[in-house]
Amino acid sequence: MTTLAEYPKIAAGKVRELYAVGDDHVLLVVSDRISAYDVVLDTPIPDKGRVLTAMSVFWFAELADLLPNHLIAYDDERIPAEVRGRALLVKRLSMLPVEAVARGYLAGSGFADYRRTGAVCGIALPPGLTESGRLPEPIFTPAVKRDVGAHDENIDFDAVVALIGRERAEQIRDATLAVYRRGAELAAEKGILLADTKLEFGIDSGGALVLADEVLTPDSSRYWPADEYRPGRAQPSFDKQYVRDWLASPASGWVPGSTRQPPPLPAEVVAATRDRYLEAYERITGLSLADWPA
Repeated sequence: MTTLAEYPKIAAGKVRELYAVGDDHVLLVVSDRISAYDVVLDTPIPDKGRVLTAMSVFWFAELADLLPNHLIAYDDERIPAEVRGRALLVKRLSMLPVEAVARGYLAGSGFADYRRTGAVCGIALPPGLTESGRLPEPIFTPAVKRDVGAHDENIDFDAVVALIGRERAEQIRDATLAVYRRGAELAAEKGILLADTKLEFGIDSGGALVLADEVLTPDSSRYWPADEYRPGRAQPSFDKQYVRDWLASPASGWVPGSTRQPPPLPAEVVAATRDRYLEAYERITGLSLADWPA
């Protein structure tokens, strides 16, 4: 029986670890860790890794007609039993150094940039937009990756062109917006708004653009319940915003940006966060996590 120790670890991030499986494949293992304010917290969220993995598999299938993805298998003998259900066997790719972000609503760093400059990633927007306001049309707002523990930096399209060339930059822009529109359409049918999403792309051995990493999960996307949507304020969400809000509250005794490690999450915050991840998965996919490999 294959064990994880048999595979060389080739990379590790805040939530994911990558292991080499021969020359052409990679084992992408998703932990239950959760990060907020660029810090990995000491308290895991039970089943979070399974939710992110299962949701990515669902979306890779839903988006397969738009562009190729890196998924080989989610239930395979090469996936060790110890990580089954939260690991994917994927193609080895040459990853692009760009976080490909699409926004349909104004939130997070996009809203902060808009308030400061009237634009997001060099895209001028109409005056008078409010927090969580719907944009006239979805926009591509890329960022450049930074090391673990540092913010990704929003950049404009010309900076993407400088990094990877115009043809490839136009490819990822168009693919990102197509994925966002498809995701937003399906989520809306389930009573959920997809405010924004972050994607990653790689290049395969034949030079093709390939959708990689995770896709349209609550870690990489802002999902809002449509029936509670009220522009002009922060929205209830199905992602880790609940954790961010607790950490920023007086109850935590911690200040975002502090060099001190955040305190452990209370049991009720852990349970509420887990419930939000599960609800996002089950509402959008129509599936039950109980049926997913464990």
